[in-house]
Amino acid sequence: MKMLLTVEFDGGRYRGWQAQKNLPTVQRVLTNCALNTYGEKCLITGCSRTDSGVHATGYKCTLEFADKNSERDISSVIPAETLPDALNARLYHDDISVIDAEVVDDDFHPRYMAKSKTYEYYFYTRRRSPFLAKYVYVSGKIDDGMLDRMNAAAAGFIGTHDFSAFMSSGSSVADTERTIFECRLERRGDFVVLIVRGDGFLYNMVRIMAGTIYGCGRGRFEPEDIPNIIKSRDRQQAGETFPPNALFLTHVEY
Repeated sequence: MKMLLTVEFDGGRYRGWQAQKNLPTVQRVLTNCALNTYGEKCLITGCSRTDSGVHATGYKCTLEFADKNSERDISSVIPAETLPDALNARLYHDDISVIDAEVVDDDFHPRYMAKSKTYEYYFYTRRRSPFLAKYVYVSGKIDDGMLDRMNAAAAGFIGTHDFSAFMSSGSSVADTERTIFECRLERRGDFVVLIVRGDGFLYNMVRIMAGTIYGCGRGRFEPEDIPNIIKSRDRQQAGETFPPNALFLTHVEY
């Protein structure tokens, strides 16, 4: 059996989720934490890579013993209901927290079995805040007309498309077709939040979508330009790549 963990983290100090040699990553921290907790090497497998600086409130990963011949069942060593506390007691970074754990089958894969992932991008509509600067994009005022334009643009992303125009260079992914189930914006007090739910995302895809949608709101693009930008498969046709600090992975559906 494996454990499926739900993790939240502030990605500000990390180079994303995926372990990289000599670089701080969330996966590396959790792997070391599991070793200290169980006393033997464990494998931590994530549901997705995240960009440097991106945060999560509902990240999913599996935990299992690295030794496939281990006689111990990981689900019986520490029960699921007490595992978050056991791991958190050995997490020496206060920007990562395990918030839930459940037992899953050995063949469960947190990435390949995910039906959808939801990201949220936060626009802050007031002046710069020293308390929120790490977690928002300071957009300035977004009036109702601008929000309507942004929502009209967001609707153009829904469906199955080749999203090459919304992928930064440096990715080795060959299949650039993805399905977006939901793409919309809503007000939450002083915030406007872009909500994007899809079956997967390309390198920097949501951040480029955020930049393009905001560009539509400001008049750089027209909402009806979105389908043509997608069809162009040309990164130069889309908007800028917005900063990672305002992006959160909030939910993974299985």
